[in-house]
Amino acid sequence: MRIERRFTKPGQSAYAEIEFRKAISEIKNPDGSIVFRLADIDVPAQFSQVAADILAQKYFRKAGVPKILKKVEENDVPSFLWRSVADEKALAALPAEERYGSETDARQVFDRLAGTWTYWGWKGKYFSSEEDAAAFKDELAYMLATQRVAPNSPQWFNTGLHWAYGIDGPGQGHFYVDPFTGKLVKSKSAYEHPQPHACFIQSVEDDLVNEGGIMDLWVREARLFKYGSGTGSNFSYLRGEGEKLSGGGRSSGLMSFLKIGDRAAGAIKSGGTTRRAAKMVVVDIDHPDIEAYIDWKVKEEQKVAALVTGSKIVAKHLKAIMKACVNCEADNGACFDPNENPALKREIKAAKKDQVPENYIKRVIQFAQQGYKDLEFKTYDTDWDSEAYLTVSGQNSNNSVSLKDDFLRAVENDGEWNLTARKDGKVMKTLKARDLWEKISYAAWASADPGLHFNTTMNDWHTCPAAGPIRASNPCSEYMFLDDTACNLASLNLLQFKDAETKKINIADYEHAVRLWTVVLEVSVMMAQFPSRQIAELSYEYRTLGLGYANIGGLLMSSGIPYDSAEGRAICGALTAIMTGVSYATSAEIASELGPFPGFAPNRDNMLRVIRNHRRAAQGLAFGYEGLSVNPVPLIHADCTDPDLITHATAAWDKALELGEKHGYRNAQVSVIAPTGTIGLVMDCDTTGIEPDFALVKFKKLAGGGYFKIINAAVPEALRTLGYSESQIAEIDAYAVGHGNLNQAPGINPSTLKAKGFTDEKIEAVNGALKSAFDIKFVFNQWTLGADFLKETLKVSDEQLADMSFNLLEHMGFSKKDIEAANIHVCGAMTLEGAPFLKKEHLPVFDCANPCGKIGKRYLSVESHIRMMAAAQPFISGAISKTINMPNEATVEDCGSAYMLSWKLALKANALYRDGSKLSQPLNASLIEDADDEDGVDELLQQPMAAQAVTITERIVERIVDRVVREQEKLPTRRKGYTQKAKIGGHTIFLRTGEYDDGRLGEIFLDMNKEGSALRAFINNFAISVSLGLQYGVPLEEYVDAFTFTKFEPAGMVTGNDAIKNATSILDYVFRELAISYLGRHDLAHVDTSDFSNTALGRGMKEGKADVVSKGLTRGYKPTLVSSHTPAAASAEPKGAATAAPAKASATVTAFASTGATARKLEVATAVSTHEVVSFKRDYEERAVEFAEEIAEESVFTDAAADEAASAKAEAKKLEASRRMRSIAQGYTGNMCSECQNFTMVRNGTCEKCDTCGATSGCS
Repeated sequence: MRIERRFTKPGQSAYAEIEFRKAISEIKNPDGSIVFRLADIDVPAQFSQVAADILAQKYFRKAGVPKILKKVEENDVPSFLWRSVADEKALAALPAEERYGSETDARQVFDRLAGTWTYWGWKGKYFSSEEDAAAFKDELAYMLATQRVAPNSPQWFNTGLHWAYGIDGPGQGHFYVDPFTGKLVKSKSAYEHPQPHACFIQSVEDDLVNEGGIMDLWVREARLFKYGSGTGSNFSYLRGEGEKLSGGGRSSGLMSFLKIGDRAAGAIKSGGTTRRAAKMVVVDIDHPDIEAYIDWKVKEEQKVAALVTGSKIVAKHLKAIMKACVNCEADNGACFDPNENPALKREIKAAKKDQVPENYIKRVIQFAQQGYKDLEFKTYDTDWDSEAYLTVSGQNSNNSVSLKDDFLRAVENDGEWNLTARKDGKVMKTLKARDLWEKISYAAWASADPGLHFNTTMNDWHTCPAAGPIRASNPCSEYMFLDDTACNLASLNLLQFKDAETKKINIADYEHAVRLWTVVLEVSVMMAQFPSRQIAELSYEYRTLGLGYANIGGLLMSSGIPYDSAEGRAICGALTAIMTGVSYATSAEIASELGPFPGFAPNRDNMLRVIRNHRRAAQGLAFGYEGLSVNPVPLIHADCTDPDLITHATAAWDKALELGEKHGYRNAQVSVIAPTGTIGLVMDCDTTGIEPDFALVKFKKLAGGGYFKIINAAVPEALRTLGYSESQIAEIDAYAVGHGNLNQAPGINPSTLKAKGFTDEKIEAVNGALKSAFDIKFVFNQWTLGADFLKETLKVSDEQLADMSFNLLEHMGFSKKDIEAANIHVCGAMTLEGAPFLKKEHLPVFDCANPCGKIGKRYLSVESHIRMMAAAQPFISGAISKTINMPNEATVEDCGSAYMLSWKLALKANALYRDGSKLSQPLNASLIEDADDEDGVDELLQQPMAAQAVTITERIVERIVDRVVREQEKLPTRRKGYTQKAKIGGHTIFLRTGEYDDGRLGEIFLDMNKEGSALRAFINNFAISVSLGLQYGVPLEEYVDAFTFTKFEPAGMVTGNDAIKNATSILDYVFRELAISYLGRHDLAHVDTSDFSNTALGRGMKEGKADVVSKGLTRGYKPTLVSSHTPAAASAEPKGAATAAPAKASATVTAFASTGATARKLEVATAVSTHEVVSFKRDYEERAVEFAEEIAEESVFTDAAADEAASAKAEAKKLEASRRMRSIAQGYTGNMCSECQNFTMVRNGTCEKCDTCGATSGCS
């Protein structure tokens, strides 16, 4: 093949005309802790901070990159393509720690990708000359560096590590077909043949344990999940529940096995991958278990609701019963008899009325009789990653139902539908087709699953039916082909092909990129290895590719064209037609040199039929299609404002058909529209895949950390295209983003504030806080202005200051209208609705997937999404990954109508997401906040969703109690503590504690013997950070909960510690020891040390061989132990305690466990001896009279501390809810990223992606 240069010049670097800059990549959690940091990296200057972060964090190779390389000569390969390995001799001269490291320059990544593709392309004889190979390499590197194109993530991870750096490892069970011999080979190398494929479809037979069967599928899936790929399978071959088995008995049914697979996928997720296992489950509509499958996620959502609601109801009643027992002061056990204790009787009746199990009620009373004073009963919440969702099944896959047209015709005609046995086709059940359709519609409305596969349409466009039908797809439904095949993807950034001067697509550049990247993907099939022998063989035989694009939404908006318009759909259709037409033509061009794909001959007629149908659609013909059940939506030439696009679209398909008839095709498929989640961020795309934009105002990341609001880059460009002046654009921009101060604000400004008593200093303080404020009401408070100013100047009472619903602006006399007008001026409307100068007829250009900002009401209709997909689908080999966003008020009928329209417009697949259809949707709690204000509820429901989110946020924030900023509590300069030496897995560790005078833990020191400087320094500094946290009031319990059971080396057997005999890590050991010693958490001990006299120290003291107090601490003074049998000590039991079951003298107050229904016992705290209460003589002589009261107070304090901890957790939940609501108002989904904990998730195909770190929640 001849390769033209369009972006680069021969004899100079591909980067010669590209500016690069130094950068620091840093991704932080919301609390400021650093998730990832890499300094002094080089990236193209045009890369945003987010793009640089994604490239550095996800795609830079972090280890094993040699600092000095040497070339490996190959006689049949040009020298510029020789692969590199570590230069061992030169490296030996460097310090050991400097020999290998990370990639630090984007050019290293671009070169290893482009170089590897070119290397394999040369070996496969894809180029006519060395000059063509050099041009190919340079052009690819340039396009990567200028964000024109990006391959799927596995290419970035794996491709080129062997070629560029000599990185290798043993085989991982992969296979490949040798491109030169055609023989199947089991790979012996991890990286020589990289794994560049992201999408897989796998078969599953109705066999339990043999190869290709059910249990074998879980193993094959696990291998893919481990390396970050996604997979889909059609499970319809599995027998339904009750069908006969060959060996006798009956099948347990489809659902039992789907639940096993779901658990297996969930285990991979919890095993440490950066995203959940990406999995698609498909079941045919005639399967006997189809009804249970459709209802699966609906019922699991109901289980979550039951867990959440039930746990809270039970916890409330059990605590009330416990309180009724504890607060009683009667004698002789009367407190625990409901006939004697009216409060207890009342609470038992209330509990039974709410269906609390009677054995639990009895259990709590028994706990109280035994002396327990409090109870912890685990409650659950609806967070999408919470234990409630982890408990139920069906959460680790996207579910789809595969429909054939005969079912859909039966729905239209109100016909009957048969569910048939898998082996003999016998009718198992007959029901109304519409009833089943209604069930699908309801399930999608209630739980966002299942999606639909329109199987007849999928197979009407199937290029290789002789090899078998298409039965399934990958997790996001863009790749649809034969079972046991794979697809590698790449996406073009459409906006980068828009000419800055003409404002049109540079078609020559676009076609050039399509041609070269078709070759890239074809070469990737040749060089790849695959996770199973079947996939390796079929991928070699059919060589499917997945070229696609992103940023159609950004392109249309920047061109001043509405997404929901005939013109927008025509441009989308034309660009798609050019891409796939040129790609098929390139595939035929390769076939002319290297031959068609091996499976072409038996499928020739069908493939050419499909190509002719694509061509007819490009020609704009409504009829005359061959072998289609549903005709596609053709390209409407008259709607396209750029006639050159139409000319090139039709010409591309003419050429594709002409060359295909002559040479055949190298690839059975060439294109899909993928979600482009992470790679979309690397290319700085405003929109992903075929999606519209989700918000007009974005939060742009700053290099030094933090964010600032900025208008979507497409908006100013669109306004210029529509004829607005620069001054008008500036005003519109300010309206959307806000001015960040009150200086020119209507209603509330320096003049009106001075009239209320504000000084210049206070106005300056307000303006300073407003720069980053989301709402002005969050700034006008005592923390910005000071409580004294509020009370003295603004006459705010102490009661008003303490009231979290208090609105200072309203108190000052400003009306709601004034406040809202000023709010929009300062913080921005985050929408263009109501913007100055903007004409009403131009509003559709700026419509997004969701209402924008606080006052935005416009958003794209469900139909507009479906019609845009229909415009592109006739020109895609595979399908389109997209979820149709529906408003919360959409009905079940709306869901059914959306699916029906998708079928009639010849889509291959679709999925719906109704806002609020998942319990994890934060807005589900909105009405509860306003239950006491019916007018408020009605008013709230009239607002758009984003405005509802803001209102709820305000009310949550208003209810957060005043936060006391705690000062650091310094330790005494001379303090108590102890040193514990132990060995963990053979590694010696010293733990030293420091205590306050009252015995509370205030600091720890950790040291390890004979360890490397890095680990030792880490351990030392970790101890310092924990100590600071303790001194600023972080409860030790929180550290214990966080760090016990953490797993890393060193770990194993523990020697030298009485209580702990095994630890999963250093941190696990340290916090077990601290919990046992300071919290009485003997549940974390392996040996019961609650009886102190049985410990080594206790025995030593009893035998007179050990002193209880350090001689150095007391400067030689040796305190004497005395015993006490005084009445004060004996009567230390708190009022209302259960006298029927006296506490043992040896037991101490213990914290409750973190799971299950556990209780805490309030008992008399004792020291040293188990037989008598003792104290040091000096303390005893000073405080003999108060001793019993001191113990009681200490016991009460322990309960108070627990309440305080519970309150802190509740406040943390409120804060999290507040952040969720703010994120929704900013255009995000409200879900938290599992990787960086930021609430910056956006819809991405059928999944979500994080705009902060690029992590995805599934398949993208």
